[in-house]
Amino acid sequence: MTKPLANRIALVTGASRGIGYATAIALAKAGAHIVATARTQGGLEELDDEIRKEGGSATLVPLNLTDSDGIARLGAGLHERYGKLDILVGNAGVLGPSSPIGHIELKTFNDVIAVNVSANFQLIRCMEPLLRQSDAGRAVFITSGAANKATAYVSPYAASKAALETLARAWAQETANTKLRVNLFNPGPVRTRMRATLMPGEDPATLDTPEQVAEFIVPLCAPDWTETGKFYDYKTRTLMSFRAPA
Repeated sequence: MTKPLANRIALVTGASRGIGYATAIALAKAGAHIVATARTQGGLEELDDEIRKEGGSATLVPLNLTDSDGIARLGAGLHERYGKLDILVGNAGVLGPSSPIGHIELKTFNDVIAVNVSANFQLIRCMEPLLRQSDAGRAVFITSGAANKATAYVSPYAASKAALETLARAWAQETANTKLRVNLFNPGPVRTRMRATLMPGEDPATLDTPEQVAEFIVPLCAPDWTETGKFYDYKTRTLMSFRAPA
């Protein structure tokens, strides 16, 4: 039986742990060849072992996403090797400080923006030509409820996710008349290291696992997914449209 993502190339950022790790494995199980990026070589090697156990295959790319030239080289390498990209999962992100705005240094703020916004901007620039070569290019960016709640004391993270959402929505508008579909996915509270850092007193057993979340990301990456510019909320299992404030 042919797997639903057989012969498809999927780039997953932040793939060494958490939601990125689980999503890479889920996409591999569905038949995709995974191009996995992360800063941590060891985490990528563990991912490769797991994907191989499932009968899948992966290409490991140790890369700090603040290296914009590195992203460009990755795009060139994918073009040379495959001539296309079918799936982009922009998962990599950093939480940044948990402090009042006035206590946060400018460099610290810029470091969060560099990973959560600027890196995704560069990914879009470098991967769009490859995604357009696919018969059904799909891009999914992982966001957060903090973007809309304007959560206190995590302002760099909240602002960066709000910027990411607007960036992705603008890209969806620009590509609406193409075969490329661009969407956002909000996992909500999940049993990850980032969540444990933010909420150290929370019982992780009360949260869903990255593996559970990943199962809902995979459909947004499939050729038969037709929506674009939408927001999938995992907690409510709802696909939402953005609306201007009343």
